[in-house]
Amino acid sequence: MAVRGKSINLFLMDGTAVGRIKCTLANWTGVAYKIPRTELDKCKEREDLKQSGVYFLFGISDDTGENIVYIGQAGARKNGEGILYRLQEHKRDGSKDYWTEAVVFTTSNNSFGPTEISYLENRFFNLAKDAKRYNVKNNVDPTSGHVTEEKESELEEFIEYAEIVMGTFGHRVFDSLEEKPIYKVVEDVEINDEPLLVLKTTKAEAKGRRTNEGFVVYKGASVSVNPTKSCPETILNLRNKYAERVKDGVLIEDTLFTSPSAAAGFVTYASANGIIMWLDEKGRTLREIESNED
Repeated sequence: MAVRGKSINLFLMDGTAVGRIKCTLANWTGVAYKIPRTELDKCKEREDLKQSGVYFLFGISDDTGENIVYIGQAGARKNGEGILYRLQEHKRDGSKDYWTEAVVFTTSNNSFGPTEISYLENRFFNLAKDAKRYNVKNNVDPTSGHVTEEKESELEEFIEYAEIVMGTFGHRVFDSLEEKPIYKVVEDVEINDEPLLVLKTTKAEAKGRRTNEGFVVYKGASVSVNPTKSCPETILNLRNKYAERVKDGVLIEDTLFTSPSAAAGFVTYASANGIIMWLDEKGRTLREIESNED
């Protein structure tokens, strides 16, 4: 089935792209906000932020440089306080000082009850965990609650739109390392027209491919255990950063790198030119493949 285009309305509430942003889509009852932590107080008069909904707190770890997300829910209260009040509580919470902006999902018709927001919180949590792009800071797995099959179908449609909005806001927290591939990650097929590539040396062997964010090396790769004497500091830092992803010389998670050379350096634990080291099934280098493209 062909993928249809989407019409998205982004309203820059403060007249700048780094301020508050409201997002709506055609034929969607959802409403989303991207709110910098420093701008929360400006939202006090927004009635839809006094409703129930699901929210995300985004930040970056000071220790590792990893992207961090916390996913929560907020129910509307009798005193008219809902999502915004919960965000203000998190702002005052010293244990969550890492977050710099929040993304909120609610509805234009205030239709979310406790069951709906519990289901959405659980689904968003598991989508983020499965994508493995962000360090999900929740201490416990949110419960999904019990919904009818009709309500589940309705909420899954809401989630599909929310995924689009989240990507529009610049957070690919739900996306796998492949940019929404039509197929699952199957190593013997082409995905998004990018060929599967192989790197092989006497001490390492890996498979990967380009994506629109960089270069993915697939789990199961055999990587060099010891660095070469001339291994650059950037590669040493990469190996330290992803040390937990290597067990007994094997990469245990798909891992995204900024370039083919960074990926090749990580695999070989050495200075590496990925443009000539990654080969397709015909033995062509990545340089040759890309030089032949229209």
